[in-house]
Amino acid sequence: MSDSAARDRDAAETESDLSHPPVAPDASAAYGSHPDQLIDFYAPRDGRTGAPVMVVLHGGAWRAPYDRQHVSPFADFLARRGFAVASVEYRRGSEIPQQQRGAGPVAGRWPETFDDVAAAMDALPALLARELPAADARRIVVTGHSAGGQLALWAAARHVLPEGSPWRLPAPPQLRGVVALAPIADFATAVGLDVCSGAVGQLLGGDEDFAERSRYADPAALLPTGIATTVVQGTTDVDVPQAVSEAFVDAAAKAGETVGLTLLPDVGHYPLIDPAADACAVVAEELAQLAW
Repeated sequence: MSDSAARDRDAAETESDLSHPPVAPDASAAYGSHPDQLIDFYAPRDGRTGAPVMVVLHGGAWRAPYDRQHVSPFADFLARRGFAVASVEYRRGSEIPQQQRGAGPVAGRWPETFDDVAAAMDALPALLARELPAADARRIVVTGHSAGGQLALWAAARHVLPEGSPWRLPAPPQLRGVVALAPIADFATAVGLDVCSGAVGQLLGGDEDFAERSRYADPAALLPTGIATTVVQGTTDVDVPQAVSEAFVDAAAKAGETVGLTLLPDVGHYPLIDPAADACAVVAEELAQLAW
């Protein structure tokens, strides 16, 4: 496929995904005092009790304009599949510095983006007991798309963070697994391919900060985790190319861990979270395999 054809397909896939109106949650709860420290909860639409919990971390290159609203149809899709869903909001890029006006929104905040994901995961059991008491909090799967895929992998790797990290857990988190959807999972490869127009560099900062902070944030550096992990990747994704996922899977293998890689032919970036796309049904099956 030519570059222009790939871009045209990506535009059509993006339009399809973003054409779905936002779906209001059944409940929302704060896990902190900042306005972005919220979790939206969607109850399983079939009313079942004991449903496994899908924690959804949205993408958007860690940039402020992209919030959890664009994955609310995906969250509702999972709820209609019988899952309980917790869709996490977190602090993203700061306002554009004066000297960078015209350059676009900045990706991520250090350390706030990671503070928030850690705090949300830590608060989740108590919030689930209050907001979705019929859900089975013993069966939690974390999923995330794009930048959210990086955060999902990171949330499952907190027990292998370097000593002294404020986010480090003393033991593996109680998760059934992780399904990362076209994740920004290997920072070196993502930087080399200029994924999301330099988003990784903006998230971590300049050269000196980048090298140090990568140790605490790059999923490819936080291996092995011992947590069941699957990566779902479209082969025609021009936003986060297949090479990024493959680099992460290779890094896991070198660390002695097997990570599942499901490649979807002729699928780009957004069909993975588009309820109208066949790829989204594949994602739901991958989640079900870990949850049940």
